[in-house]
Amino acid sequence: MKQRNISAVSRRTLLAGLLLSPLLLGGCQRMLSGRPSEGRVVIIGGGFGGATAARLLRQQAPQLDVTLVEPASRFYTCPFSNLVLAGLLPLKAIEQDYAGLIQAGVSHRRQQALDIDPIRKQVILDDGARIEYDRLIVSPGIDLRWDAIEGYNAAAAERVPHAWKAGPQTLLLRRQLEAMPDGGSVIITVPGNPYRCPPGPYERASLIAHYLSRHKPRSKLLILDSKDRFSKQALFMSAWKDLYGDRVEWVGLSDDGKVMRVDPQRWEVETDFSTRHRAAVLNVIPPQQAGRIAATAGLTDASGWVPVDPDTFESRHAAGVHVIGDACIAAPMPKSGFAAGMQARVAVAAIISELTGQDVVTPQLSNICYSLVEPGYAISVAGQYEVDQGALVLKPGTDHLSPLEASPRLRQSEARSAEGWYRATTADIWGG
Repeated sequence: MKQRNISAVSRRTLLAGLLLSPLLLGGCQRMLSGRPSEGRVVIIGGGFGGATAARLLRQQAPQLDVTLVEPASRFYTCPFSNLVLAGLLPLKAIEQDYAGLIQAGVSHRRQQALDIDPIRKQVILDDGARIEYDRLIVSPGIDLRWDAIEGYNAAAAERVPHAWKAGPQTLLLRRQLEAMPDGGSVIITVPGNPYRCPPGPYERASLIAHYLSRHKPRSKLLILDSKDRFSKQALFMSAWKDLYGDRVEWVGLSDDGKVMRVDPQRWEVETDFSTRHRAAVLNVIPPQQAGRIAATAGLTDASGWVPVDPDTFESRHAAGVHVIGDACIAAPMPKSGFAAGMQARVAVAAIISELTGQDVVTPQLSNICYSLVEPGYAISVAGQYEVDQGALVLKPGTDHLSPLEASPRLRQSEARSAEGWYRATTADIWGG
């Protein structure tokens, strides 16, 4: 999409609106005024999308029975996980639990959802139990495509981490960075689109470069990319040059950046043109698809992602099933935590509208994504989206990118905004 720079004044006006957490934004709010009859809503997945939906349902329709099916007792956010890799935050800082949602009246079933029966309106759990629902929200996040790169599978990831699902993998990669010798190289491999958090690999490269510059000054970092263009590219590359000199090297698809094979025993990768690269620390981010339950339940199409109606985020393959977050097809809206929360708001509004018999209001959606390049230095991209003839499109004139030439004060302000968004949003969703 075309991205344009904007003045500091107009940028502050835009961000002031977008910085409100997804739970506080209006848009669809007026359709929630009716009182739905009692019913059961089941939510699969407790990340940004699922947990937001659970919180909103309890706030907007407390008479509904809301069940969250999520096997974990803790959720580690991908946003801010790159700061853990760089040693700037402990893992505990990105840990969320479900106590606040339980206190709000959400029933937490700590089991895995194995399948969905949309005819009987039931979710089948891994112990064989079935939960009935009136409406279902599926927010399963991503699964990694273990068949996409030769030699890279779940077992290999225990030696060569992906760290694209935060938690133990984050700690594994962090420990490897700490243990590597000064002068050793770090390689990050990046998949083609679409994948979770488009600018995430480049923020990761930035913050690892920051760590190397202070603790392994003779070390360098190589990014092998399956694309020739990436989110915020000019901003990242300008920042790398200014902050890290030649420490960060990026190789795109046309220059043989696509990785085809991984040798986890040798920490080695081979590219499309048979070039081999060996690293002291190797981080392979593989191609992705919707979380497994989406495919098992027949919600995905040939792309591996879930097509939805953008007015309601209801699955195009199963009536009464809403799919939100990374798993759904919502381009040009990116796969981000902010986007998942906005989509949850639309799905919840549609569900309550259905139960109250009110009309569904055409949604207005937005997204903002911050990337830290070093502590106190952030860049961002923001956009607003609308439904046009049954498709989600970027609203003209609303795609805003950080200025390429900006003062340190603006970069610091964006870093503070990123921290503020994270604290406010996680407190609103998971807090008591």
